[in-house]
Amino acid sequence: MNKRETVQALMDSVQKGEFELAQSMLADDFQFSGPVPEPINKADWLEMSINLKAAFPDLDYHFKMIGTDGDVVRSTTQMSGTHTGTLNLSNMNLGTTPATNKLVSAKLAKTRITIKKDKITSWAVEPTDGADLTAILGQLG
Repeated sequence: MNKRETVQALMDSVQKGEFELAQSMLADDFQFSGPVPEPINKADWLEMSINLKAAFPDLDYHFKMIGTDGDVVRSTTQMSGTHTGTLNLSNMNLGTTPATNKLVSAKLAKTRITIKKDKITSWAVEPTDGADLTAILGQLG
C-alpha cells in the first residue's frame, strides 16, 4: 500500500468500527494531537475512537485527502453525527456525557498524517476553533 492508501484504510477501519485493524496500522509510538487537550498515544487514541463510535454510531469524519509530501499525507476532516450513546472521554479528563440525541457537527480541520515504514506514526490536526472535542461537548450542552 502507498501512503495515501494506508491513511484511507485507517479511516475506513475507524468509520466501520474495525479497531483491531486500525490498531495494526499504527506505530507503537503513534501520537495524536490537535483536537484534544494534550497529545495522546496509540492506546488513548484507540480508546477515544472506540468511545466516539459508541456515542455517535453514525459518526462521519468527512475525510478527504489533499495530497502527499514525502512521509506526510495532508487531509481534512469534519466530524458529524448523532449523539445516541454515552460519550466517555474520562481518559482525557473530559468526563462522560449521557446521550442527548443531538446532531453535532465540528468545523473543517486540516490534518497532517505521518507514515514511516508502512505504519502511521502521527496524526496532527491544525488548531481550528470549533473543530475540537470541547466544541463538540459544547454542542451537546
